[in-house]
Amino acid sequence: MNLNSRTLALLISLAVALVLTAFLALASYFSSQGLIVALAFVFISCFLLIHFSYEALVFREVKNVYSSIEKIKRQEYKKAESRSLFTSDPLTKIKDEIYQITEKKQKEIDELRHLQVMRREFLADVSHELKTPIFAAQGFIHTLLDGAVDDPNVRDKFLEKAAKSLDGLDALVQDLISISQFEKGVVTMQKRNFDVVLLVREVFELLEQKAASQHIKLHLDLNPDHKIMLYADRNRIRQVFINLVDNAIKYGRKNGNIWISFVEGKKKYTISVKDDGKGIAQEHINRIFERFYRIDKSRSRDTSSTGLGLAICKHIVEAHRSFIAVKSEVGKGSTLQFKLSKAKY
Repeated sequence: MNLNSRTLALLISLAVALVLTAFLALASYFSSQGLIVALAFVFISCFLLIHFSYEALVFREVKNVYSSIEKIKRQEYKKAESRSLFTSDPLTKIKDEIYQITEKKQKEIDELRHLQVMRREFLADVSHELKTPIFAAQGFIHTLLDGAVDDPNVRDKFLEKAAKSLDGLDALVQDLISISQFEKGVVTMQKRNFDVVLLVREVFELLEQKAASQHIKLHLDLNPDHKIMLYADRNRIRQVFINLVDNAIKYGRKNGNIWISFVEGKKKYTISVKDDGKGIAQEHINRIFERFYRIDKSRSRDTSSTGLGLAICKHIVEAHRSFIAVKSEVGKGSTLQFKLSKAKY
């Protein structure tokens, strides 16, 4: 049973009173030497009682605080709260505040360490992604400078390849700028009413050649004359559809399919991009929206991709106050869903 400071003070006072009463009652029977011995006994008794109270109320609580802080540093949060025989309300309050501050600071330190690891990984990824197109363009240009420029066929071929590498580099830089702006919250969505069916058909026309090269068919699960009006940033949503469909083509299977469908809700439409491709293992689903994250590390790098498409999609959808949900099964394909608001009139 815990005792607060008032209860402990009452017990000590009662003990001192009993000792003094006993001393006064027996004082007439003591000799001068007996009185000295009795006084020494009373002094020692009072000293021990007061010392014990300080030990219980102050020193032991301080020791508990230090012990808990050490456990918090070791991330043993459940073990950090220790109980003592006696408690003092002000000390308990101070102790609890110290626990909270220490736990908060320790979590901030852990988060900073995690961010530091992520920063190192991001810098390594960016360096790798920048290095590939730069070295490629550099190699083509140096080859031309070394004399190949005199051959028209070689010159045109190498200039075209150098231009393609630099275009890829420009796309990467633009995607990095976009992500940086989204994370800083400086991007404003230019929302307006638009027909998303026309937008999807526009995206299909843009990517149909790439899909055909993989023998993949693109499907829009709607009647030909159907019209769906949404209220969103058309250009940004176009970017989302391009990235999602392009990613589905990239990880699809030959003679496969990609479907885009819409389910009407009370205030929003649920939009699904589904494929019957390779699928995603469960351990990767929560990480596919990370920058430069690749499911298959051994897969050769697609020079047409910056590795930032899904990360940008996530930021754009979240800027529309929604989120992307992923359902996938290995060998059976994947479905990515998000919601957008209906048109406002």
